Amino acid sequence: MLRLGLTGGIASGKSAVAAMLREMGFAVLDADSLAHQLIEPGLPGYDEVVREFGPAIVNSSKHIDRAKLAALVFADRAKLERLNAIVHPRVKEAMLHQFEEWARHGTHEAAFVEAALLVEAGYQKNLDGLVVAWSMPEQQLERLRARGLSDEEARRRIAAQLPVAEKLRHATEKIDCSGSLENTHRQVEALAAKLRRSAPRESSSGPRK
Repeated sequence: MLRLGLTGGIASGKSAVAAMLREMGFAVLDADSLAHQLIEPGLPGYDEVVREFGPAIVNSSKHIDRAKLAALVFADRAKLERLNAIVHPRVKEAMLHQFEEWARHGTHEAAFVEAALLVEAGYQKNLDGLVVAWSMPEQQLERLRARGLSDEEARRRIAAQLPVAEKLRHATEKIDCSGSLENTHRQVEALAAKLRRSAPRESSSGPRK
């Protein structure tokens, strides 16, 4: 089974590509959602995050208020790095475990981990390839405004990630999401066909360690 990453800048079209891959029968692990689950109350990550950033980030139901935490860390790169140092190793461990489970069942030619900070976290070192979804910076800003972010907040979120040009340098496959959804879908279909052709040959060499 091929183990692949899917990444892209915020509001680049990555989630749309992930949804298309799922529709085409590929397993896709959402690492960003997994990261949120790993800091739920009762888990070690929760205690470490609250200890690091203080009780002000906890809401009335004792869960971490993601909006408050985001506002805090995206305003201070050092705090963002401390949060990532808590979360990323736990996500990596869970990611590798999930890949092992999928490989053991043998039902997928290829499986993906979708993560906004995949390259930043170094996850690609454990993968067979990396798909980067990208779009123009002005499109990212427009999409983030549609999500309710101000221009300042949107630019801060974009600046907190590697520039798209740097992500593309790590790519083994690229999906241009700057056009219509139909155009994106055609590219994902072509990628799916390529993976299905290559997976038996690649997987015959055994799983990655």
